[in-house]
Parts: sequence; structure tokens; C-alpha cells
Amino acid sequence: MVFRISPGLWHTGGMMNLRKANERGHANHGWLDTYHTFSFADYHDPRWMGFGSLRVINDDLVMPGEGFGLHPHRDMEIITYILSGSLEHKDSMNNGRIIRAGDVQYMAAGTGVRHSEFNPSKDEAVHLLQIWIQPDRRGVTPRYAEKSLAAAPTGQLHLVTSKAGRDGSIAIHQDADLWLARLEPSQKVEHRLAAGRQAWVHVAEGEVTLNGQVLGGGDAASLTAGDPLELVGRKAAQVLLFDLN
Repeated sequence: MVFRISPGLWHTGGMMNLRKANERGHANHGWLDTYHTFSFADYHDPRWMGFGSLRVINDDLVMPGEGFGLHPHRDMEIITYILSGSLEHKDSMNNGRIIRAGDVQYMAAGTGVRHSEFNPSKDEAVHLLQIWIQPDRRGVTPRYAEKSLAAAPTGQLHLVTSKAGRDGSIAIHQDADLWLARLEPSQKVEHRLAAGRQAWVHVAEGEVTLNGQVLGGGDAASLTAGDPLELVGRKAAQVLLFDLN
């Protein structure tokens, strides 16, 4: 189901619905400045409860020396992508890591995991996206994985996650392909949705056109199957494309 707050737009890629950055939920806790694409914590909008299996996209800025204390999760696929800065991760699976800009971290919470996330820098905030995807089954064994895309070439789509872990991507417990595109001005990538699938496109930073529609940092759009999705860089940008069943 597509949740809308604005009328749909017809483009060559099929029906497009926009989610503008300034319409997202927002909370500034001092140590954390966060924007919620979908309902989360104290932000609740019944029109924006998720999109397919995609449940959460939180755009977080964590101040130096601050972070999320130890807390539990279960039955959720959790993906973190670092845009700038660094984040120290610890969990009940005995993982201890510092992930940096361009790194992707994945946890299958499954039967239950506890973890903490902390900005180890004394002077630089860490900017990250935290993504939750609902798993296709409950009670899986918790699992952890990482993938670095720091050196990924621009002007290409890079597969980050997939159901089967194909082409070097991280295998997750859901039929949800996550692609990353880094685009310089005028660079173009295309992606075709198979019949019956749908896409959520989130501009992490920068500015692009999506099938002719201008999107800036924090903007997003949903699309249904049709002609190829065409992303063109207007300013240096990073874009996440979710191809969902």
C-alpha cells in the first residue's frame, strides 16, 4: 500500500507519489537531530506508516560524544548507512566496530539483540540513515554484517542488500533489494521494476531528477512498475533505491 499526503503524479515510470523532506516528522533532542520519513517514536501519521516491507527511514545527526544507549530489538532487519562521521557499535553478539562514511551495517534482530551506537568523535557530528525492514519470517537467529561502499564508483547503481545476497550484497530476511547510487552532476542511472514490484527512492543528500521530477536531500518518492526509473544528478548526490515486492 502507498501512503500519500499529496496527489500522485504521472511520469513515464508510472505513478509517482512524493514525500518532501520538510513534511517529515522531526525531533531535536539536543544530542540527536532526527527526521522520520515514516511514523516513529512520538511522531505518528496514519498516512505514513511505511511502504511495503519498508518500515523506517530515520535521518539522524548525532552530536559528538553522544549516542544511543544499550537497547533491545527483535524481529526487524536493521540497516545503517553512514553519510559522514563515524559511529561506534556494540551488541550482544559480541560485535564491536567503528563504522565510517560509506559503510553499511546490517543486523537481523530476530529472536532478540541488544546494541548501542555512540559517536566517538569529540568534534564531529555523525550523519546516518537508520532503516528498518520488516522480515519475511519471525524468530530468526540474530546476525550481523557490514559492507563498505566508500570507494564505490559514481554513476552506477550498487546492490547493497538482497534476499539471496546476490552479487556480493548483504543477504537479508526479506525480498527487498536496496541499491545505492552516487551521482555527480549530469550522471545518469536507470533501473527497471519487474511486474508487480514497487520502488521507494530516498535522496540521502544532494539533488537529482527522478523521471524529470526534482528531488533534494531528504526528499523521497514511491513509484510503481512502468518504464525505467531514471535518476540524473543535478548536484553531487547519494540516493537509496528500494526495489520491493
